[in-house]
This record gives sequence, structure tokens and C-alpha cells, in this order.
Amino acid sequence: MEQFTAFSDMEKRRLDDLVSRNQIDHAPKEDIIGDGEHSANCHVVLSGLACRYKILPDGRRQIMAFLIPGDLCDAEIFVLKVMDHGVSAIVPTRTALVSGEDMKGLLRETSSLGEALWWGTMTDLGVLRERIIDHGRRTAYVRTAHLLYELLVRYRMVELAKDNRFGFPITQTDLADATGLTPVHANRTLKRLKADGLVDFSGGVVAVLDAPRLKEAAQFSGEYLHLDRAHDRQAVGQRAGDLV
Repeated sequence: MEQFTAFSDMEKRRLDDLVSRNQIDHAPKEDIIGDGEHSANCHVVLSGLACRYKILPDGRRQIMAFLIPGDLCDAEIFVLKVMDHGVSAIVPTRTALVSGEDMKGLLRETSSLGEALWWGTMTDLGVLRERIIDHGRRTAYVRTAHLLYELLVRYRMVELAKDNRFGFPITQTDLADATGLTPVHANRTLKRLKADGLVDFSGGVVAVLDAPRLKEAAQFSGEYLHLDRAHDRQAVGQRAGDLV
């Protein structure tokens, strides 16, 4: 959230206190919050990996976004009676539950949190728009490269990528559901990216071997991540901004 605005020491302490009060562990494939459900709490991913998804009437799943540590799962619960999609853990995932009343109270006390939530929501919408472009105009190769490069940037933002490596322990089915491909086609596309010397995969870790070439292959432009909003541009540049 501090990518978008600066917090005072008091605000940092309040946020740290809120996320430390009530934490819950989720097993792989377990819903953090289900489609059509309401929750009195907001969920913040602390560790692991989750996804936003929708199940079609014929049982197929579409993954709309991956949620990494630091991401809010359901900030929109403030304005929705029920969720219009589900959020599920992909691997063992821990979330912090922040009560809606606590969040509302904090929002009334400080404009910084409200600004950060607003810009974070704009980034979520930007990611969703990129997925629409993926399915409408990008080839399987480009959309897969784009997703992997975007994740590299996002993991760098939260200091969870080292030497352009980050944990991304998904299955071929997960990747297929996120890219709109069949598992066979998704696997074939990953093999092409690997054969081209752009990425490697081992033990649930993605290694980006040539970030500039992967960015070019992805036709990536990172304005939708709003890194220019960062209050500490030097630190963000060291972590992620230099990739955009």
C-alpha cells in the first residue's frame, strides 16, 4: 500500500496492529471468500498465493488475477452485499482478517489509507484490463510472457524477488485457467519461453533469465501498475520501477 502514499508512524503502527490480531491459514484450493458470500472482514494476503476466479456454468474456471503477499482480497466488500467472484488459495496461504468496522474507523481517521486503497483498487482494475487485452488480442506466447513479467514486477515491489527469481508454485491447469489456454497449450507455451532463454522453472520458482528480452516478448508497458505514484521512488526504482 505504501507504493501509493506515505504513511505516518502512527498509521503504520495501526495497520501493523490490525493485521496481527486475527490471522487464518488456508489450505490449497480452499476458498478465502466464496462467490456470492459476504464477509464482515477484509482479508489481506500475508504469505502464500491466492487467485480471483469465476466458475462458469459448465464447470470451467477463469482465473482473473493472482494475489501475492500484501494484496487485499476483498476491499470491495465495503460496497457489495456479496462477492461477485471467489478468492481461493492456490498453495498454503495465510491471511489477516481486518474487521470492516476497524477499516471504516481507520478510513475516517486518515486520508492516507483511503488514498492508498483507492489507488490500489485502480491498480487491480488495471491488471484486469490487461487480462481482457490478453484474451482479446495477445497471442498465447505474448500473454504468458506478459503475465510472468508482470508478476516479476509485482514481486519486486514487495521485495519477494531475488535475482529475478520468485516463487510461483502453480500447476499447468492454474496457468491455463489464467491465460485462457488448454493445459497442453499452456505447457507448450512455457516450453517455448524456456527454449528461447527467457525463463526457467524449478521447484515452484520462476527464474527470469533475461528480463529485457522477456519484457520485449511480452510487449509490456507498466503504466497500469502506477509505480509513478510511489512516495519513495528511489526505493521502488531499486525494487521494481527499473523494470517498467
